[in-house]
Amino acid sequence: MLRGIVCFVVIGLTLGTNVMANESEKEKAAITSAEKWLSIVDEGKYIESWKASSDNFKQAIKQDQWEQALQSARKPLGKLVSRKLMSASYTTSLPGAPDGEYVVIQFNTSFEKKNSGIETVTPKMDLDGMWRVSGYYIK
Repeated sequence: MLRGIVCFVVIGLTLGTNVMANESEKEKAAITSAEKWLSIVDEGKYIESWKASSDNFKQAIKQDQWEQALQSARKPLGKLVSRKLMSASYTTSLPGAPDGEYVVIQFNTSFEKKNSGIETVTPKMDLDGMWRVSGYYIK
């Protein structure tokens, strides 16, 4: 009986480690995707950033609305000075969004005209298996 319990615990630990490793790999891939997307935004290529976003993102906001939003929110901040990863969290459920695979990523960001800000970028696994940004918020 003790052997069965030990075997069950070992299997449980192994499965838990695999799930955590899988989530960690997903977080890494999503972070890479978010950083590439942010570099497009940093260059002022707002229309290109919309085109590179997830299908859900494109359905939620029209291209011209997105361009106007970034013109008024990002442009006044000036050029990027630094961006440092603060956190990344894998989840399958977000308020107001359809269930799916998401990674909520926060960066501590500094701009020419704003010393400290927090960017929240949320990539989503699209149907084609690619991580694409489905949400962006700067505070």
